[in-house]
Amino acid sequence: QVQLVESGGGSVQAGGSLTLSCTTSYDAYYCMAWFRQAPGKEREGVASIVIDGGDTAYADSVKGRFTISRDNANAKTNLYLHMNNLQPEDTAMYYCATTFTWAHSCGLGGFQYPYWGQGTQVTVSS
Repeated sequence: QVQLVESGGGSVQAGGSLTLSCTTSYDAYYCMAWFRQAPGKEREGVASIVIDGGDTAYADSVKGRFTISRDNANAKTNLYLHMNNLQPEDTAMYYCATTFTWAHSCGLGGFQYPYWGQGTQVTVSS
């Protein structure tokens, strides 16, 4: 059973940093991604990464501030989102998502990812 558990959320002031982590129950996910959803807004793809970490994609709103990465330990894959210069508009629930299915590219559309975590809250105050 695929299990994804996010951690690392919290409250910070604008300009601060946080690193989110997502621990998983398997390895060999082809694509992994972070999404976020703020109250009253649609879910937004934030960043994605391919199995070997060689290809990443970012939403325009986070380019240059967020970095996605992944590693493997004990036959399990961990996913990270390093967030710098956080702004109030980054406030949202953040979710990690994965798929085993090969794809030409790892996009930021939620339809590509069948497995989701429960989310971790990030709150940025001005």
